[in-house]
Amino acid sequence: MVNNGHGHHGASNLSPEQQKQMIEQELKLFEHMKNIKYKIAVMSGKGGVGKSTVAANLAEAFQKKGLLTGILDADIHGPNIPKMLGVEGKDVMIENGEMIPVISNNGIKVMSIGFLIDSQDTPIIWRGPQKSGSIKQFMADTAWGDLDVLIIDNPPGTGDEPLTVLQSLPNVDAVIMVTTPNSLSQEDVLKCVGMVKMLNIEDIGLIENMSYYVCPHCGEKTNIFGESQGEKFANEMGVVYLGNLPLTEQVPESANQDSTMVNSYVDSEVTNKFSEIIDNIKLAFLD
Repeated sequence: MVNNGHGHHGASNLSPEQQKQMIEQELKLFEHMKNIKYKIAVMSGKGGVGKSTVAANLAEAFQKKGLLTGILDADIHGPNIPKMLGVEGKDVMIENGEMIPVISNNGIKVMSIGFLIDSQDTPIIWRGPQKSGSIKQFMADTAWGDLDVLIIDNPPGTGDEPLTVLQSLPNVDAVIMVTTPNSLSQEDVLKCVGMVKMLNIEDIGLIENMSYYVCPHCGEKTNIFGESQGEKFANEMGVVYLGNLPLTEQVPESANQDSTMVNSYVDSEVTNKFSEIIDNIKLAFLD
């Protein structure tokens, strides 16, 4: 059983100085998170399901509905959020030892490990404990100020990094899983849901991405990756089905324009779907 509290795992092996640092870090994290109304973690069992794209568009959609939104990109190996929100290459300001999030053109507060690497081409090669330590520090040192919603884009899988993020965050309001109709990705989501439930987080939602393809010429819908199973799958796992998203050529296009779908294609089917999903999230998980 994993403890979702702030149990100091192995704290007894630490020197008094290390224990003190650990406690200070947790207090700092708590201080920086206390003025955030809702914290929503986005996860996927495996890479390639469009998790970061979904996270970035959720942030834009929340912001568009008048909620002050921030996004924390905790994906060490593929920090894509800055590019998607058009803030790639910006510098993070440090004031009194605290990192001040970068603000996107639409007013979203953005913090990403990507801002702290010299170049986007620099691979980060860290081992498990280093990753966990850096993620914790990164989370503790970010001064968010007041926010209605903070979206946390997690690394894929059920390894050290997503575990660290979920264990470090005080009071996660919801975890949103991103899957595709492909049965392999569903097996991975099942593991992910299992891990989240072990952390005593019960509010879990599912979004099925790449659910169908819309032909740009005739508007016909095709199930490229097999029939949509999202709702059935969510019911089987006992999680909330939040909706599905189409596969469209606009997704890679919008990323190349340093923008999100919700921003670039205001009247598109995808944007409407995101708006519906936000309403479902609010209904299911937020007061």
